[in-house]
Amino acid sequence: MPLAADRSPQAGPDIVCLPMFGTTRATTAAAFHPALADTGLRETYLDLPGHGDTPPTCAPTSQALLTTICAWLDHHIDAPALLAGASYGAYLAAGIARQRPDLVRGLLLVCPGITIAPASPTLPEHRPPPGPTGWLDAAPTDLRPHLDTALGHRTPTVVATVVDALNTGGPGDHTFQQELRTGPGYALPDETADTPFDGPVTILTGRQDGIVGFADQFHAMRRYPRGTYTTLDDTGHYLPFEQPALLRAHTQAWLRRTPQPGAGTPQ
Repeated sequence: MPLAADRSPQAGPDIVCLPMFGTTRATTAAAFHPALADTGLRETYLDLPGHGDTPPTCAPTSQALLTTICAWLDHHIDAPALLAGASYGAYLAAGIARQRPDLVRGLLLVCPGITIAPASPTLPEHRPPPGPTGWLDAAPTDLRPHLDTALGHRTPTVVATVVDALNTGGPGDHTFQQELRTGPGYALPDETADTPFDGPVTILTGRQDGIVGFADQFHAMRRYPRGTYTTLDDTGHYLPFEQPALLRAHTQAWLRRTPQPGAGTPQ
């Protein structure tokens, strides 16, 4: 099944980056490319079905989206790939590693959902410190409550960066997205399974993330024998835009733990 994709020209190992819910491959590139620049990896950014420029050509369930991504990987990637994702994209990436570990060489999970129902995450007990006066002024009025909940690094610059990123890419199919998010198939059927994945995993969370929190991700580390977990202060759900330098540093550390295809595990 075709997915709209942007791929860099490098001939190196593949890393496939999956988007946050409702966003596009252009948004994902804005989030991850600064951390991946000059790594020699061939970067691929996908639009999920019903997102960006990919039409809704599957059922509005997370399992159908996951199956579609796996079919794309089977067709377009010659060897197991690195997978990176933020939020819902990280949720799907972890699901692929559970269901099709043969496709996955390592996972970079940024602010991942662990269980997807809106009321299920363990959220921080304390609100972030207040931002400067007018810090949300650059955001559309209808987006401000979400950003007030989501952002930990509360500055006008971060708000402008996030708003610009969210407005890039194709239009998507909002009816499909609503059916997905509110339907009985939003949760993957195996989301609570503690299926181990033995590749190198890095999980990054925001200490002030009011969308998915940071505690459930730590408990999920039992699934990852080679996992690294970090929670960043002064950071919320849009970690790649709130802390780009730290994302790059942790990405570089993850890649150092990731053997090249055909190589052994680093000693």
